[in-house]
Amino acid sequence: MSQRVFEGNKLVIASHNEGKIKEIRDLLKPLKIDVLSAKDFKMIEPDENGVSFEENALIKSSFVSKQSGLPSLSDDSGICFPDLNNSPGIYSARWAGKNKNFSLAMLKVYNGLKKLKKPTNKCFFICSLSLAWPDGYNVTVSGKVDGVFTWPPRGKKGFGYDPIFTPLGHNMTFAEMEPDFKHGISHRSFAFKKLIDLCFPTLKTL
Repeated sequence: MSQRVFEGNKLVIASHNEGKIKEIRDLLKPLKIDVLSAKDFKMIEPDENGVSFEENALIKSSFVSKQSGLPSLSDDSGICFPDLNNSPGIYSARWAGKNKNFSLAMLKVYNGLKKLKKPTNKCFFICSLSLAWPDGYNVTVSGKVDGVFTWPPRGKKGFGYDPIFTPLGHNMTFAEMEPDFKHGISHRSFAFKKLIDLCFPTLKTL
């Protein structure tokens, strides 16, 4: 089967996370298409019962695509700490609780690392993107960026765990960086570049 490319004029982001929706919309701006979100359709969120970022991304994109009848792009991402057996990993959002309190989630990370005698403080962000069509066809890719744990949290420009993540080779956290700059070095941007090569040939010049 030949690789399918996106040729529509509407795309639904399979997320209720305002931060993710905005970041993905920014990345998709050059397409000049109508970018909607699951919130626009008042959809419930499917159970993310996969065992990997890739599986959870596909669960979300497939669900939203079938419900909306339009191609859907989902993002499943999280932060992993080798010192904590790569937790929170796929449970990154769940560590923030029902109220999405990421200050609490970041404190959990801090308390977990504080209990260790010699933590490396190494961490990495993973992002899996899944583009699904209503007929079940999908393309799923992943990107990764390495960094170090930063405490106390710094910056107000990001979302989620961005205030405690400083990417290698930089002295600012993701939350301190201007969005346009972060878009160029983030795990999400690396995954996006892979997806662009496969499904959005008109964006390859970006």
